[in-house]
Amino acid sequence: MTRRRKLHASLSVLAVVLVAYLLVSYFLLPELWIFHDRSRVDDFSAMVTTTEQDIPGDPINVGLVGSKEQVIRAFAAAGWDPADKITLRSSVDIGLSVVLDRPDLDAPVSPLFFEGRKQDLAFEKPVGNSADERNHVRFWQTKHTGSDGKPLWLGSASFDRGVGFSHDTGQITHHIGPNLDAERDLVIGDLQKAGQVSSTYDIPGIGATTTGRNGGGDPYFTDGKALVGVLGQVTAGTGG
Repeated sequence: MTRRRKLHASLSVLAVVLVAYLLVSYFLLPELWIFHDRSRVDDFSAMVTTTEQDIPGDPINVGLVGSKEQVIRAFAAAGWDPADKITLRSSVDIGLSVVLDRPDLDAPVSPLFFEGRKQDLAFEKPVGNSADERNHVRFWQTKHTGSDGKPLWLGSASFDRGVGFSHDTGQITHHIGPNLDAERDLVIGDLQKAGQVSSTYDIPGIGATTTGRNGGGDPYFTDGKALVGVLGQVTAGTGG
């Protein structure tokens, strides 16, 4: 067999393996997961996001009251970057960022769904030199409003500790750190330090758990509350 034929055969095998991986990880295993764990999915609180395959994702643990413009300005003031939409270019960029250990300040975040739609806004704060580790939060604008009549945004904040394969489906994904309360407090804390939050209050979330698992199969624990920050200029005598 000539060298060219050997190369062609190797590429053909690689293509078959790649197609098999995509079919199993992105189509077959998600369906099997849902079929096997349907009763557990039905028991989840409404304060949990889902993946595109309807697998429970990260819980809702943070909120903001304010206009869309206020939310965007608040994170800019706190030094957080808006996350890119997922495109071929942004996917390549985040891959190169991880492999080459170089910054990607607006790396995309995967879509999660809440109340039937994917996130409206997403922000991130890199850790280190690449998109391998980062603080990030997704937000959905709800139909509810705060006491000032401005929109209530509910969000899911977590820490990406590295890139790997989903424990449940084998899909390529970021793995999150287990302490969701620390990430929730970091988001609101950074906004407070930037003078963007006038007050805070708690609302019920998923409920306290030490055995949670997200859509990538990553374990997490939380006190089960969502911390809501009211956006506005901080004046004397205000604060949460």
